[in-house]
This record gives sequence, C-alpha cells and structure tokens, in this order.
Amino acid sequence: MTVHDLRRLKASNVELAPASLFEDPRYAVDDLVQRTERVAAVAALHADDVDRDGRFPLEAITAAKALGLMGLMAPTTHGGEGASLAQVADICFALGRACASTAMIYAMHQVKVACVIRHGVGSAWHDDFIRRLVRDQLLVASSTTEGSGGGNVRSSEGPIQYDGERISLERAASVISYGAEADAVVTTARRNADAAGSDQVLAAFLRRDYTLERTLSWDTLGMRGTCSAGFTLRATGEKAQLLPVPYATIHAQSMVPAAHILWSSAWAGVAASAVEKARKYLRKSMRSGDGELPPSAHYFTKAGASLRAARALIASAVERYEAIKDDREALEAFDFQSEINLLKVDVSELAVQTVMSALRCGGLSSYRNDSDVSIGRHLRDVLSSPIMINNDRILANVAASALLTEVPATVRG
Repeated sequence: MTVHDLRRLKASNVELAPASLFEDPRYAVDDLVQRTERVAAVAALHADDVDRDGRFPLEAITAAKALGLMGLMAPTTHGGEGASLAQVADICFALGRACASTAMIYAMHQVKVACVIRHGVGSAWHDDFIRRLVRDQLLVASSTTEGSGGGNVRSSEGPIQYDGERISLERAASVISYGAEADAVVTTARRNADAAGSDQVLAAFLRRDYTLERTLSWDTLGMRGTCSAGFTLRATGEKAQLLPVPYATIHAQSMVPAAHILWSSAWAGVAASAVEKARKYLRKSMRSGDGELPPSAHYFTKAGASLRAARALIASAVERYEAIKDDREALEAFDFQSEINLLKVDVSELAVQTVMSALRCGGLSSYRNDSDVSIGRHLRDVLSSPIMINNDRILANVAASALLTEVPATVRG
C-alpha cells in the first residue's frame, strides 16, 4: 500500500471496518479465500454509499492492497504468488456478490496485470514494474477506448511520438475507469504517427509519467463507483515502457481471455447476490405465510437456472484457457476466439436475466430501495454488462468470421 493510499484514507474520514484492517491480527492470514472474504466484507459494508454517491470504493481497494491481492498473478520470482486466472476469477465473483463497482475495478486491474506479466516478463523495465506492482500493491488502470472509435479497442488514434529513447503520447480517452485513483495506467496507442490505427502497441506508465485532464463526467445508472470518466491522457517515458510484442498478439492471447473471463465472473457475482436476496425474500414469505411459497416462487427457480448456466460457461472457458494458455496458435485460433468472445455476450445476458428473475420473485419488496431484499442496485449495475464493449459489436465481428466455417454436423463436433 502506497503513502498516497494512506493519505487518501486519512483525508476521507471513513472507517474501513468495525475493527482496524491494519491492526487486527485476524487479517494477517495467508489463505487466499480468507483474504478475499475480508475484502468482500469491507466492500459490502460500503457498497450502498459507493453507489449512492458515485464514489470510488476506497475502503475495499485499500483492503485489497493491504491483504496483497493486487499482484497475485505475478510470478514468485517477481515477489508474486503465481496465482492462476481461475483463482482471480473466483475473487471477482466474490467481490461481485459484495459490490459490483469494486469487482469490476479489480477485474479491469487484473486484466492489465495479466497482459504485462505474460508479455513483459524478460523486459527489464517491465520486470521492474511487476516487482513494484507487488511491493507497493499498485492499482493499474486501463485505457483502451478512445475518441470517435468508442468501443473499438482494436483501433487507436493517438500515436506514440519518439525522441531518441524517449516517448510521449497524447490520447483522447473516452473512458479511463478509476483513472484519477490509479497508481499506473496501461494504454493502447498507434505504433507511430505513420502507422494504421490497427497497428497498435501497449505501454505502461507510472503515475509520475502522466497527467489526466478530465473531459467527460461519470453519472450513470449503475457501476457508479468505477468512476469511468473521460480524460485527455498525456504521458512521457522511455521507449522501454512499450511492451515488446504487438498489441494484436496481446489482444488475442491475453487481453480478450482475461477480460471476458474476469468481467463475466464479476457479473455472475452480482447475479448470485441477487439470487441470495430472492432466497431471503422467499424464506421471509414462508415464515409469515404458514410455510406456503408465494406465487412468484417459480422466478427463483428461473434465477437459479440462469445463474448455473452462467457459472458453467465461465468454468468451461477457464478450463479451456488453462489447457491452452501456453499454446499461442490455439489461443489465436478462430474457435477459441469465438468462444471467449461469446462468453462475454452469453454471461452478460444471463446475468441480466438472473437479476430480473430474482427481482420478479421478490416483487415490490425487491423493487423498493429501502428493503433488506432490494435488488435495485444489482439490476442497475448488471445492466452495464451487455453494453460494456457492446454485445452487438461482438456478435457482428464473430458473425463475419463465422461465415468462413462449417456448421457442426454432430453434437460434440
């Protein structure tokens, strides 16, 4: 945890938890599940006011830093724990059950960390960056959307400018989630001023390397705590801060798999919390109704079924990714790229469906904001999922490529 974090905490005048997170010996544990539970507890404690005030979930992210969750995937040679994407997906799910904004911030951070680790280890600057990430528990922001391109992350407008071994970048970033709160940013850019928009590089910049000028506010229906404002990003650094492989490779091998698995896990966590609220409503109804289930109970069954489907899709994708993660050809193959893109589409739709079913199960009680079984926040948050990298864009891209493949002739073919 950085000095910057401690200063922000002191200035915020907020309590992390009923007991001090930094002094209570119960928090000094090695078990990842227990550490995750503690961060989720802090996130849940502040979820409502994070949503209401549209503020960064400072307490939960500071807790994640204090318990060493930011650099989990870094190799042990770099001070990390060598955690798998599957383990991080479980953390995103747990945080999603507590606070959607916290879960999405954590997921987006880990997506960029995964890219730097996979494609930066062996590069002296990035090796240093990874060690510092673990040591100081840096929060890394992502800047991949820009200007008129909107959600097309495979095209950049702002080019890298070169002056000997020095580089600079000015980028009209339409969204940098939690940009003002981050300790570093990893951003796409055009390779140079003469390059095509699709000829991209990925660069890592520390807070000292860049300035942010706010251009767009963030006052949204849900995911309010991600603070995904727009900025003009101006950065300077060394040429060594560019990752040594083209972004096209990073995008296929790391960015898309990590993003779609971790985002989906966060959304599934939100859906799971809504199902738990519906369960609570039914139990209360049965206690007050002589053990009889209310007429809306069948929506609980539907919610459970769609949640199971979402979790199964995520589990399958994780298993597939883990099996081929060291096979570059398999990672970039059409069938895997289609599967991992459609994971995002399918889980986002299932998550919305799950929350809607849970809402209809609880009826007016779940619709109310002042009820202990309220699902309003869950619904507003999960409605972001189909439009975060719009499903229509993904489906159109997959459809264009799918025209070149044959329709399977067997169930398992």
